Amino acid sequence: MPTDIGMRGAGVRAWHPRHVFIALWGVVTLVKIVLATRLPLFVDEAFYWQEGQHPAWAYSDLPGLTAWLIRVGVEIGGHHVLAVRAPFLLMAALLPWWMVALVRREVDERSAWLAGIAVLLLPLAGTLGLLALPDVAMALATLACVDAATRLVRRVDAGSASLLAFGLAVGALSHYRFAAVVGVGFVALLCLEGGRRALRDPRAWIAIAFGAAAWAPLLAWNFDNAEAGLRFQLVDRHPWALHGEGLLFLPVQAGVVTPLLFVALLAAAWHGARSREPVHRLLALLGGLLVAGFFVLGFFADVERVSFHWPLPGYIALIALLPALLDTWPRWLRTATWSLAAAGLVAFLGYYAAVSSPLVREQAASAKWYPSNFAGWDELAAAVAKARAQMPAGTQIVADNFKIGAELGFALGDPRIAVLDHPLNRDHGRAPQLRLWGLEAQGARELAPGPVLLVVGTTDVKFSELLAHYQSLCQRFGHLPHPEAVNIDHGGRRFLLLRFDGTAPEQSGTCATPAVAHLQEPAAGATVEREFRVYGWAVKDGVGVREVRLTLDGEVVATADYGQENRWVGEFLQGRSNDPGQPAVAFSAQVDASALPAGDYWLGMEIEGADGSVETWSERRIRLR
Repeated sequence: MPTDIGMRGAGVRAWHPRHVFIALWGVVTLVKIVLATRLPLFVDEAFYWQEGQHPAWAYSDLPGLTAWLIRVGVEIGGHHVLAVRAPFLLMAALLPWWMVALVRREVDERSAWLAGIAVLLLPLAGTLGLLALPDVAMALATLACVDAATRLVRRVDAGSASLLAFGLAVGALSHYRFAAVVGVGFVALLCLEGGRRALRDPRAWIAIAFGAAAWAPLLAWNFDNAEAGLRFQLVDRHPWALHGEGLLFLPVQAGVVTPLLFVALLAAAWHGARSREPVHRLLALLGGLLVAGFFVLGFFADVERVSFHWPLPGYIALIALLPALLDTWPRWLRTATWSLAAAGLVAFLGYYAAVSSPLVREQAASAKWYPSNFAGWDELAAAVAKARAQMPAGTQIVADNFKIGAELGFALGDPRIAVLDHPLNRDHGRAPQLRLWGLEAQGARELAPGPVLLVVGTTDVKFSELLAHYQSLCQRFGHLPHPEAVNIDHGGRRFLLLRFDGTAPEQSGTCATPAVAHLQEPAAGATVEREFRVYGWAVKDGVGVREVRLTLDGEVVATADYGQENRWVGEFLQGRSNDPGQPAVAFSAQVDASALPAGDYWLGMEIEGADGSVETWSERRIRLR
């Protein structure tokens, strides 16, 4: 990276912005293609793939375009993660070139290449296409509409109207959030004389009508399904009550945009809004109002799900104004801005590279940033395939929630895996779609007769609610068979396989649930002596726990003294547990690891139930001094 891409100086410059752009575009595109072949499928991508295997005009969570593009990708490229992502990589690769063309026409050649570089270096834009998500098509649609609007404020013609129609249609088919781009664009045009003149032209309204028609499939789906999608996007997922988390918008955006580039984009919006040039004012209004709107929305909207990428359409509009703003800054500040943006892009790509590495995911199992939505799906699919091969022919796989159903569906090539009713399905707006496909089941009675392999995601439920979830499985299936634990990355992702032989479920007697346990000491990451004490508790409803064995790196090193009284456990489980040993469900053990060398180890448990079942529990890393 040159010290100052935008420097104007005497003589021949060693680095022309065009050369930097082309080299950077090639490197970033190649890196993304390599990462896209290695990065495990994200859970949303898997569900969009599943939607693509059930062609429709719209779905419960999104309009149809994302699913259609994935279906095209796999039909052409085969059943592979790169084929899933290929259409999105192509659109993302086009985005910076389109920005170059727009800014070249509206400003000048040098600014055009600098704006293209900014698109590549902005982490939110530079990493687009790595995942098959609707934001890619929405970013492209936004740029198309911005390009069309800059043309329209000067002169309305068939080309600009057609481009506007294209952008509006692609955006409408991408995501509900594109409605914000449409609304802000309409306001921005009304604020300018050229915009108002354009809106008086019939050709502009034909384009707007074409774009509005593209919302018809989504509106029709909602009309036929009690507005389930609209209610989820606009009502259910948002508290619509004032909360302070909106204040996090500024530091979060400064982090994901990079601080100096974030300040530069906001300054570009401020200066552009005061410009006498109509196109500059248009770009400032489009970008500034979108970013400001999402900032205000942050005080009332959903804080449970990721939303840091929402303002990206606003930044895309503001990038066109960025080069002129940076020219007013001193050289050292320009250099710092470009360098920090490049470092941010490297950090984002580095994160995806880390997530792509099984070794890194394993080492991060106990860290807060553990990428659970990327982790463990291939290993789970292999375990499920092995278990199904040991069961009778025709065994039906049933997933605990939509994440497991979609990921197993892709891994096993089966988009028709049944899914239990689960809070995750509702929290992510996928429950109505599963019901439409006839894939949602309340319990055993709604499944086809015969053997069933039930796949339960224990880490998909809050730990405090895990026992209640197990008890709900008892209500749905009767007595549960002995669980087979599939611990991935030392339990960072943990699943249970329950094999039902197809006979009528027993309803009498007490159901034996899988175990629920916790290691209280030593804490994760603790450094301990070679001889150390372990404390914890374990319950197993219906039958109780017979024995708890402690392991280091999978090898049994001690048998715990189980059966100590701990009344807090019953309170934590909110009185739900009917373990016959309550309240004597705690244990302690003295572990003698003096024969082991110092270093890092994974401390875990084997929990043996009174019914003979044995479960391996999640492990935590400790260090022997």
